[in-house]
Amino acid sequence: MTSLPIRPLGPITPYLWFDGQAEEAAEFYCTLFADSGIDNVSRYTEVGQEVHGRPPGSAMLVNFRLAGQPFVGLNGGPQFTFTEAVSFMVTCETQAELDALWDGLTEGGDPAAQQCGWLRDRFGVSWQVVPAALGRLLGDPDPGRAGRAMEAMLKMKKIDVAELERAAAAA
Repeated sequence: MTSLPIRPLGPITPYLWFDGQAEEAAEFYCTLFADSGIDNVSRYTEVGQEVHGRPPGSAMLVNFRLAGQPFVGLNGGPQFTFTEAVSFMVTCETQAELDALWDGLTEGGDPAAQQCGWLRDRFGVSWQVVPAALGRLLGDPDPGRAGRAMEAMLKMKKIDVAELERAAAAA
């Protein structure tokens, strides 16, 4: 018996189940993050077509990196879909970075699924796009300042740091 804890052979890799859009999603995500790219695409063949039902030559597995983090996208079919129970949090240093990433990820996504820095993109994947300053503002030792920042954040879709700071400073 192996003793715990174990050390995996590589990083723990998110494995995303798509219904035919894995390659398109990976290409899209790679345009939004530095140090990103598609490393490999495995394609379906005629073998097992009675099980997988995918056209030969279509993408099966897409291995890609976003900001150096490995991901795998699988075109597995419609059996499973994404929910907000799992999301990817991206912390941005500046408001300009946050704005650019928010604009990219929300393009074609569900506007009704945007709240407090959370969004659902056009592939159904949930993201949290947050400023680095958020922890400082919400964790302010002055409970009044922290509470005002929280109250302001709860009214936002995309987080606006200047607005949070104004709210925190208000008396």
